[in-house]
Amino acid sequence: MSTSERSARTVLLLIGIGLAAGLLSGLFGVGGGTVIVPMLTFLAGFEHRRAAGTSLAAIVPTAAVGVISYAVHGAVAWIPALILAAAAVIGAQVGTWLLARMPVNVLRWVFVGFLVVVIIGLFFVIPSRDAQLPLTWLSVLGLIAVGLLTGVLSGLLGVGGGVIIVPALMLGFGVSDLIAKGTSLLMMIPTALSGTIGNLRRGNVDLFAAALVGVSACTMTAVGAWLATLLNPTAANILFAVFVAFIAVQMALKAWRGGRPKKA
Repeated sequence: MSTSERSARTVLLLIGIGLAAGLLSGLFGVGGGTVIVPMLTFLAGFEHRRAAGTSLAAIVPTAAVGVISYAVHGAVAWIPALILAAAAVIGAQVGTWLLARMPVNVLRWVFVGFLVVVIIGLFFVIPSRDAQLPLTWLSVLGLIAVGLLTGVLSGLLGVGGGVIIVPALMLGFGVSDLIAKGTSLLMMIPTALSGTIGNLRRGNVDLFAAALVGVSACTMTAVGAWLATLLNPTAANILFAVFVAFIAVQMALKAWRGGRPKKA
């Protein structure tokens, strides 16, 4: 779609997508791709690969604003985020290599099961807002493992890192929800940049749409992060559980459709 062909309705739609993605990004510490990709696909008529590439490009400025917003409250674990990002970049390469060699639909159902466990865990494990992430040799190994797994699943299933990193940090490392979200957003920036460079080379990014969605998202990311600080940990966990349930339903529908026999 050329710039001249874009109607005012399309521009307003892209702005609306960005506003929704920015709010969710700041509130839950996710990139917003779980909102941007389906909305670009179903509402704006984007082909899936182009929607995914455009979403990834829009996530870069969105996550940057989110990191600043959480950093103001001291809720970013800088070194752990870099460890996660480095491992995720490597894992993503493994995931894309495995994509043609593994039954993706089976993995989708496994991931849905993982999300169900996460949802249940969020109601039983509520870390203190004062909980930090100390670096020990054991925690570093754990961060590398989580980063690799996140990257592999991202490459295989196209899922964003936030829906894995945030619950992993909270349930596995016992950090506060705010630090988990701020760290998740920081981890996404180098990962999204790396993916965007590759997508640009393949022509899978609509730069105009990415800029419009990204800038619109930035106006709401700080609001979402501010709302996250106002919520008590229990309410924050419940809201995040609802969001994860939404992702689980999306993935289950993909798995169900992928498992149906194709008509001749």
